[in-house]
Amino acid sequence: MLMSSANRPAKLAYGPNGFRMLAPGNFVNCAVSGEPIALEELRYWSAERQEPYATAEIATRRLLSND
Repeated sequence: MLMSSANRPAKLAYGPNGFRMLAPGNFVNCAVSGEPIALEELRYWSAERQEPYATAEIATRRLLSND
């Protein structure tokens, strides 16, 4: 039986200018809110922390935090 990547989280490697898929899926979860983010809508991440973010506001708050 073929496995579909539908409704499965993807595993990504985040770089400064894009991301690379390591394991197939159609979404990732925001590192802060846990909200699912469709790969087509993923715009914000940290290459240093290897984390995706749902919004620019969440990304900014996370990047300014000392956590």
